Amino acid sequence: MGGIVLRKVVLLAIPGVAPFEFGVVCEVFGVDRSDTGGPAFEFSIVTADPGPVRTSLGYDMHILDDLSLAADADLLAVPAHEIDHVDPRFLQAIRDAEARGAWVLSVCSGAFTLAQAGILDGRSSTTHWMHTDRLAAMYPHTTVDPDVLFVEDRKVVTSAGTAAGIDAALHIVRKEHGAAATNVIARRMVVPPQREGGQSQYIDSPIPEATSDSFALVAEWMLENLHEDLTVDQLARKALMSSRTFARRFRAEMGTTPAAWLNRQRLLRAQQLLEQSDLGLETIAQRTGFGSAAVMRHHFVRVLQVSPMTYRRAFGEREAG
Repeated sequence: MGGIVLRKVVLLAIPGVAPFEFGVVCEVFGVDRSDTGGPAFEFSIVTADPGPVRTSLGYDMHILDDLSLAADADLLAVPAHEIDHVDPRFLQAIRDAEARGAWVLSVCSGAFTLAQAGILDGRSSTTHWMHTDRLAAMYPHTTVDPDVLFVEDRKVVTSAGTAAGIDAALHIVRKEHGAAATNVIARRMVVPPQREGGQSQYIDSPIPEATSDSFALVAEWMLENLHEDLTVDQLARKALMSSRTFARRFRAEMGTTPAAWLNRQRLLRAQQLLEQSDLGLETIAQRTGFGSAAVMRHHFVRVLQVSPMTYRRAFGEREAG
């Protein structure tokens, strides 16, 4: 995170492309939101043979630009598409992007194309949970995680189905442009600004009736008290449940454990304070519940792969200016 480098985004229109996953990439990267403090990308849609490209729903999109525009892309995006056959020219564009250190993003079944191009070998990956077994069987050199929303492994990001593509795209924006810029996009799209990649793709246990309001109130209270040392026992009492029931139902409704959810919210709050204030690291650590700058640094490095000071240098002045 040595500075803002993500400017040019190129989206591949592969025959049989799924319109929703295609639209997700367009919505995140193709809209100029600079008027409200968001990033503006140089956004292009390309295909191997310019002209009509048939979608998975049976209608054509007319694509004007060829793959030459992908030669210097900072991010190459591969949406879901029919995976029976992929033109080798698309595969080469993907290999070239990975080789020069660009971001590569796949949505849903687009992971199969990344694997076919060879860039998932030795990397962790995911795809829609219905297809993870097939991906693992076809491409044994990638470690497929069937339970997560998205995986980043050395600038190659694979995501699960449909809306998980939004999470993965916003993850890349956050890595390159910071939390505040990402929040602008999320607000305009009316989506959560951060769902952690390790969150479950789906919940197969039934959600208990009439608990959503109570969990919403508890989550709101947690956000208002991030500076406190919050325990599961304390949260369970707030929700009028036993600790075991609270932990089980929290995971069922929120998709992750109370501790993991709380840690993610603390990290997000710390990112915002680093970007938008000149508070010292110890003060930020106290206000966000990390307790000390050393503990906060540990979590930053583990999750974001950068220290708080490096994060502030990358994004603080830009947001202040």
